[in-house]
Amino acid sequence: MTENEIAKIVVDCCFKIHTTLGPGLFESVYEKALIYELEKRGLNFEQQKGIPVYYDNVKMEMGFRADIIVENKVILELKSQEVLAPVHSKQLLTYLRVTGLKLGLLINFGEALIKNGIHRIVNNL
Repeated sequence: MTENEIAKIVVDCCFKIHTTLGPGLFESVYEKALIYELEKRGLNFEQQKGIPVYYDNVKMEMGFRADIIVENKVILELKSQEVLAPVHSKQLLTYLRVTGLKLGLLINFGEALIKNGIHRIVNNL
C-alpha cells in the first residue's frame, strides 16, 4: 500500500470521526476513535511511539513521540486546537526527516470543517 493510499483511508476515517463527534473534544478522544477506525480497516499502526534521535553519534532514546505511525509509512500528528501554529507543520516535517518517512498528516480536529484541518506534509515524496 502506498503512502497516498494510506492517506486516503486516514482522511476518510477523519471525516467520519469529525462528522460524528464534531470539533472541540480532547485530542485523546480523537486519537482513540482514529485507532478504532484504523483497526476496523485492517491497517497496521503504532500508537504513541517513542522515536530516538541521534546527535553527533549520541543516541537520545526518545527524541519525540509520534502520535500514530500507519503501516510504517505515514506519521499522523493529531491536534484539537482552534488555530494551528506554524511550528506544528515544521515539527512534523522534522519528524519525517528523523524517521526517513515521506508523508505526514497534520490533523486538527478543532476546525469547524475537518477539510480545513488536514494538512499533508511531505519529505521527498
